[in-house]
Amino acid sequence: MINLVYLVPLFPLIGFLINGLGWRKLPKAAGGIIGSIAVLASFAVSLGIFFEVKDGASQTVTLFEFIHSGKLIIPFAFQVDNLSALFLLIITGIGFLIHVYSTSYMHDDEGVVKYFAYLNLFVFSMLLLVLGANYLIMFIGWEGVGLCSYLLIGFWFKKREYTNAAKKAFVMNRIGDLGFLVGMLMVLYNFGTLTYNDFFGMLKGGNVAISSSTYNWIAICFFIGATGKSAQIPLYTWLPDAMAGPTPVSALIHAATMVTAGIYMIARSGVLYNLAPFTLNIISIIGTATALIAASIALKQYDIKKVLAYSTVSQLGFMFIAIGAGAYTTAVFHVMTHAFFKALLFLGSGSVIHAMGGEQDIRKMGGLKKHMRITQLTFLIGCLAISGFPFLSGFFSKDEILASAYANNPIIWACGVLGAMMTAFYMFRVYTLTFEGSFRGTHEQEHHLHESPAAITIPLVILAILSIIGGYVGLPEIMSEHHMLGSFLSKVVTNAESHHLEHGTEWMLMGISTVLALIMMIVGYVTNKKPNFAENKGLAKVLENKWYMDELYDAIVVRPIEAFSRFADRVIERMGIDGIVNGVGKLVKLGSDRIRMIQSGQVGFYIFVMVLGMILLFAIGIFGFIN
Repeated sequence: MINLVYLVPLFPLIGFLINGLGWRKLPKAAGGIIGSIAVLASFAVSLGIFFEVKDGASQTVTLFEFIHSGKLIIPFAFQVDNLSALFLLIITGIGFLIHVYSTSYMHDDEGVVKYFAYLNLFVFSMLLLVLGANYLIMFIGWEGVGLCSYLLIGFWFKKREYTNAAKKAFVMNRIGDLGFLVGMLMVLYNFGTLTYNDFFGMLKGGNVAISSSTYNWIAICFFIGATGKSAQIPLYTWLPDAMAGPTPVSALIHAATMVTAGIYMIARSGVLYNLAPFTLNIISIIGTATALIAASIALKQYDIKKVLAYSTVSQLGFMFIAIGAGAYTTAVFHVMTHAFFKALLFLGSGSVIHAMGGEQDIRKMGGLKKHMRITQLTFLIGCLAISGFPFLSGFFSKDEILASAYANNPIIWACGVLGAMMTAFYMFRVYTLTFEGSFRGTHEQEHHLHESPAAITIPLVILAILSIIGGYVGLPEIMSEHHMLGSFLSKVVTNAESHHLEHGTEWMLMGISTVLALIMMIVGYVTNKKPNFAENKGLAKVLENKWYMDELYDAIVVRPIEAFSRFADRVIERMGIDGIVNGVGKLVKLGSDRIRMIQSGQVGFYIFVMVLGMILLFAIGIFGFIN
């Protein structure tokens, strides 16, 4: 089955080509069926590969020689191992559920076939990213998901704000991608290869005379790439704006695919980051700051999708806290559980928006559980999981992150606990304002409230089940001696050595975070049963306006660049470059106008000039002869 790994990205590529080339002629239903079957076929092959890898099989499958220049050889090859096999299941499994969901959610859209073509291309690019056996193939997939995110975020391109959001995502990702590209070139210059096995083998062997600062610079460049894709400070503001796309797109980008690319890349490069402790410290600080700032912003947002978007940014911050502590397996564990409950929450919000006729403001909702029981129950499970409710998936992965943070730096642990408390509060704020109390929308909206069709609710139920049981693959030491996910990834992911926690300490940490999270869930529920939507003031106003980050970026980046662009246009371009070019033309024209006056048409003047020329030549000849 491993030798058939090329089929995993090939099926979505075929689906993209069929839907992409025939989107004007194919029926809407056919586009959804083709797109869904393509991803389902990839999932089936990925499942077979996963079980083979679980039994110990692992290999690099080379398809053809991609680049061969002198000593540089870069094959187009796929790395099939424990890490890539896990991500294949997440991408194709969650991706298939989102495709099925989309068949109902996007049914009435006139461009639905084109939409499924974009979705298939997105899945193909993400699969290429995680399967690549070298950084170049990863980079091709990396750029592919960037392109597809632009196409999907701006899918409804007739609205200017949507196209602006797509451009913002594209530009901010290119900034990060430049860092990744520079890191790749540094690897190539210093090690002469981009292939994982060769590069990591050199790092483990220690037979390359490279300074520690070089390791740190390469790791920092890679991390810059990760800050773009995985939305960390300062390149995170594109992610909330990405809500402009259809809700299934938000689930695909925010849950299982694009935003986890940075986590995957660093986990894959764990051998490098273990040699770059300075970079790990930077990652810890940035991850912590991102988790806290994004969680604080989510406290005062009223757009249901914006709350979930900032929640994603915050959860990604938690993953980078784990990476900063050298616990790469823990970060991957949270990637998996987050894929379950965040996809569930986004698709649940889409079900609510579908029932509300496109309304996304939670101030105009309320009491929806009477009309949408399945959506309400599954959304509640998602809220409990992300909040760290005991024995749901998020409880285990978040507890593991906090434990690794405490072992690394107790201050970061305290910040993580604060972030977890805010998460519990704002998630139950959203749940209560949406599903509890009385309906606050219009009579017309209330009249049309109904549960979503099976194509929407079935994926919700499946994701809810995964959100409940998904954490049991990573039970902590105090509950089980066998960490299944850790054992599974141990052959590939090289965690940094960390301090071992005593069982009593781990029980204490788990108890503190769990009790505080439960308290904040109750507070979030109780304080929003009878909501007060008075105008926010002071800090609440700052949080509602997202710490004015967009305004800050506009002031220190956008406006200066625009001002310089205007200066370059008016002074450098028009007066400088154009002035020189036009000046040369004017000079030639002026000289021509003067010289043509010699052509008077009078024969006597021509004879005079001819004689004058003869005398001049005669004089030159005589003086030359004398000298």
